[in-house]
Amino acid sequence: MRKLSMEELNRLTVADFKNTRKFPLTLVLDNVRSLHNVGAAFRTADAFAVEKIWLCGITGRPPQREITKTALGSTESVAWEYAPTTLEALQQLKAAGYQLIAVEQTTGSVPLPEFRVEAGQPYALIMGNEVFGVEDEVLALCDAAVEIPQFGTKHSLNVSVAAGVVLWEFISRMHAGAKP
Repeated sequence: MRKLSMEELNRLTVADFKNTRKFPLTLVLDNVRSLHNVGAAFRTADAFAVEKIWLCGITGRPPQREITKTALGSTESVAWEYAPTTLEALQQLKAAGYQLIAVEQTTGSVPLPEFRVEAGQPYALIMGNEVFGVEDEVLALCDAAVEIPQFGTKHSLNVSVAAGVVLWEFISRMHAGAKP
């Protein structure tokens, strides 16, 4: 066994990636304070061919050194938009037919493995602030909430790690592992 070379990985160019079909998923960062988490979200969104990232409220926006360092160029490949409030972004997404799914532990949240993902349905996955989670006003607009089952002593995962877990779960169920 050996590691594959960059040439053997046969990755898309940024221009080709921008023109390729994306999964009907949008990632919404609700007041995420860490620029490293924002950069990691961009890198994950690129890896999973996500349509767009919404950066809301205090969430940092490119170009910033900490985002660029973690994103490794994915701020150039992944479409993104800024909204002064998460509510503004969600109202636009809801009007466009997206189901709004908070990634949060709530009284009504569904364990991620039990959430029914419908093929072809566009989803907006809302990731909350590292300390306060998804804002209450944002939760009120959501169609559902999912939570990642955990078996240790901590009650949460890092926001960028949680985004990766939830994005992969949605993608794998939407298309049974097929490419976008």
